Order: sequence, then structure tokens, then C-alpha cells
Amino acid sequence: MVEINASNARQWSRLGSRGVFGQAVLSVADQYPDMMVMSADLGNSSGLDRFKKAFPERFLNVGIAEQNMIGVAAGLAKEGYNVFATSFAPFISMRAAEQIRMNLGYMEMNVKAVAIGSGVSMAFLGNSHYGIEDAAVMRAIPNMTVVCPADCAEIFKTVEAAAAFEGPMYIRLTGAVNNPPVYTADYDFQIGRAHTLSEGSDVTIVANGTMVYESLAAAKLLEAEGLSVGVVNMHTLKPIDTAAIDAAMARSKLLVTVEEHSVIGGLGSAVAEYKAAKRNAPPQLLIGLPDRFDKAGEYRYLLEKHGLVAAKIAERIRAAMVESD
Repeated sequence: MVEINASNARQWSRLGSRGVFGQAVLSVADQYPDMMVMSADLGNSSGLDRFKKAFPERFLNVGIAEQNMIGVAAGLAKEGYNVFATSFAPFISMRAAEQIRMNLGYMEMNVKAVAIGSGVSMAFLGNSHYGIEDAAVMRAIPNMTVVCPADCAEIFKTVEAAAAFEGPMYIRLTGAVNNPPVYTADYDFQIGRAHTLSEGSDVTIVANGTMVYESLAAAKLLEAEGLSVGVVNMHTLKPIDTAAIDAAMARSKLLVTVEEHSVIGGLGSAVAEYKAAKRNAPPQLLIGLPDRFDKAGEYRYLLEKHGLVAAKIAERIRAAMVESD
């Protein structure tokens, strides 16, 4: 298990989510000699250059053929291998959606489909490379576990947990280089169990991926104004931690979901679906990417444009609190 400390967190932040994913896979390779890692012609882009040098016999590049990659991955899993298959988010989640549905979801094969560059981190490559609907697609497939780590430290935690996990999983990696750290010390990570970072009697923000850091920063801005704001890292989108949602609803006047994903079908929808059957549940504010294809741009610019930075998240929450009074 890799040590999580402030020094490592700073180094991982500079490396970014893709590079850290490659390091995480390499760190567990000796522990799992049955591990196979696959790429659809994006080995270096997925941070896997060190892995394929260290374990060339355990790395497969199938070329630009995500559908075939999932088929081969399922075949390897059927033979007893522990498989991680990687590509950019829209390619692995949508181009190979039918193969994931049938070969992984239906057949329950032990394959972890890893989406790099989820959200809008692919910047100037534009909508063809943005992963704005991927969580919605994967969440709808029966038997799929969906995880979206908050930062680079949690990518290590996720890979360690995924390697030990039996069954199909979709791992959604958000952020780019200089991915801001949320965790600088070890903590308990369990698939399906949210991590409550703070509790608030006025507002609870439920977030995942890059938005956990932004939500923590937004909470600080609002707390300086006298509001009590909690933050929950809902790293596992499916199965979602309903106990954590219940606790947040019981203590807060407003529930806020923040995600680097479309406001349709992702974290906000998952929370709303659960809340719909609850009586006297607090109102919910959904913050995410809009339901439209937008122009390409630099990553941070896109986050700011769509209100996915701390100051704008705080502004939305502030307005929602005024409306609810």
C-alpha cells in the first residue's frame, strides 16, 4: 500500500490523474500476478509506460478498437485474469457501451474499465473527447460498480480496492496535471462507502471527482459568512451510499450535488432518485455541466465558465439559501 502524505500528495498533484493511475497500477502489480492491463492505443496517455516496461507480457495494446478491447478483456477475465482496460472516457463508455453491457454487466466478468480524461479535462480536443455523459451510461448498466476518485491519492486507493474487487467496475478519472489534492494523510476508503469530510447544519455538499476539492473550498467561503457547510466525498456513484445521504438530509436544510458531469444522469440524479421516495427531504441544488455541447477551451476556463469552481459554487449555494428562507 502506497503511503499518503503531504509530500506524495504534492508530487501526485503535479503528475496528474493519468500519470498517477499508471503508478497505482504498477504499485499493485506484484501483489496481483494475474493482473493484465489493456489499452486502446493510449498506453502512454494512460500513464502506463512504466507498467509495460516492467511487465511487457502483462500489457496488451489492441489498437484503436475499444469494442474489441472489452471483448478481449472479458475473455481474459473468463480465463481467470484480473483485467484493467483503459481508454478516453467517451470511447470506452459509449463506443464500447454494448460490449460493456453484455460482456461485463450481463456476464459479470472481472474487468475494470478505466476512463481517462473524464469531464472536460481534454480541453481543446473538444466534445469528441469530453466525458460528460459517461457516468450516466455506465450507472444504467446492471451489475456495474461506478467509482470516481476525488484526487490522485484516492486514485491509488481506488486501484488498490479495484484490484481486490471481484466483478465489473467503471473507474472515472477526472482532472488533469496539477490536480489539487484533497487527501494528504491516510484514511479509510471502501467501495460503496462515502467519506464525510465535514458536517454542516445548514448545507451539505455531496461531490465526487475534481469537485470534492472545489466543494471544500466553496464550503470555506460560505463558512466565513456564517453558514455551517459540510462536504461528503461520494466517490462511489454506484452503489451509492444511501446511509450517507440519509445523514446529510437529517442534519442540513439544503443538499447540494456537484459533479464534473452532465446534470442529467450522474451524481445529482442518483441522489435525487433516492430522495424522491423520502418524506420531508430538504431541497436539492444540482450543480454540474449543462445539457448541451459547448465550445472547446482550456480546462480551467471551462470549469469557470460552467460554474464548477469554488467561488461560483458558493454563489449558487448562497442564492439557493436566500430563496429557501
